[in-house]
Amino acid sequence: MQPATILVADDDQLSAERLIDLLALDGHRVEVVRTREAALDCCAKDPPDLVVLDLMAKGDGYEVCRVLKTDEATRLLPVIIVTAQTNRQQRIRGIEAGADDFICKPFDPVELRARIRSLVRLKRYTDELESAEAVILGLGATIEARDPCTQGHCQRLAHYATTFGRTLGLSSRDLEALSRGGFLHDIGKIAVPDNVLLKGGKLDPQETRVMREHPIIGDSLCAGLRSLRDVRPIVRHHHERLDGSGYPDGLREDEVPLLAQIVGIVDVFDALTTERPYRQALPWEDAYAVLQDESVKCWRDPALVRSFVDVAETKL
Repeated sequence: MQPATILVADDDQLSAERLIDLLALDGHRVEVVRTREAALDCCAKDPPDLVVLDLMAKGDGYEVCRVLKTDEATRLLPVIIVTAQTNRQQRIRGIEAGADDFICKPFDPVELRARIRSLVRLKRYTDELESAEAVILGLGATIEARDPCTQGHCQRLAHYATTFGRTLGLSSRDLEALSRGGFLHDIGKIAVPDNVLLKGGKLDPQETRVMREHPIIGDSLCAGLRSLRDVRPIVRHHHERLDGSGYPDGLREDEVPLLAQIVGIVDVFDALTTERPYRQALPWEDAYAVLQDESVKCWRDPALVRSFVDVAETKL
């Protein structure tokens, strides 16, 4: 296994030196800090592959762990708490702080090295998944870049959808899916030729068939990443209508996932309220009227549309 960069946060010099010697056996690059502030600063500026915390004299290790695990930038960083405190209450406190492992002194050097190797291996897998996800998110930005008329569309959809979802009381998991769904909803358009994607007028039947394949293609692109499983229903179903006249699957009523309905509403709203080569941007009031008309046609959930209009008038 490739050596890792490990941050040791230990307020005892002799203990820190012992950890350095132990970790050097596996070729790891080790940096030592003595305080809670230095540990957090180091992780913020240049996150290591793993953190070993032994700042337990004042309970700082728990706080460092809690901060790292609640910060989006470092929440996937593996943390091992090493302490001489062996009672059950302290172990529970470490687990609640988000520690990935909890080792009591005196520890078995072979066991500690094995646990570190295991967590570093998991971190490598996580990094690979994050890299793959970054590529997919980059593809979403590429789609937007192909059409200058949609500049900022993905960012606005992510903002509109998460603001709307938050007022509906959705969970943090759903809000994250809405944010990513805003960026990735049209990722399948990467397979749509420019002469179709950028056509200023009405699409002919063949062009329409090509365009309507993009949700299926987008779903397939996201299928390989488990981290995007909550986003896939948005990507595939944001063009569905409650009366079954949408695409690609002709879903009806409750078959259309709620998150896809939300992104479908804000997608239409943003399309109507931004300028296109063939028309001026509509005032927000006119966009509301279009959405309400679509709810009358049973394309949209009337209650959801009314809720969105309320949110748009007060929070967007």
